[in-house]
Amino acid sequence: MNLDLNNLSLKELKDLQSQVGKAISGYEDRRKKELLAELDEIAKAKGFSLAELTGAAPSRKRSPSVAKYANPANAADTWSGRGRKPRWFSEAMAKGKKPEDLAV
Repeated sequence: MNLDLNNLSLKELKDLQSQVGKAISGYEDRRKKELLAELDEIAKAKGFSLAELTGAAPSRKRSPSVAKYANPANAADTWSGRGRKPRWFSEAMAKGKKPEDLAV
């Protein structure tokens, strides 16, 4: 394949660059899938799974956490105590309430 890049416009060059990037990415993805399939076959032939050998255990789904605190103004607005504190919880703490006061 022989392209005369000097005769292409800027738009054509950028389009070509985009196409080349996609082609490279697609090539790498295909090669990775092929190699994973090969390795999986070898592992199965030896009596293992690829996940066992690599330590890549299947991801576990977390169950939703239980609500520990409720907004006094709206009992349906709850917080489990994980993650970022809700504004209503921070405001209640600033007003002198204790977390036990907001417990469900």
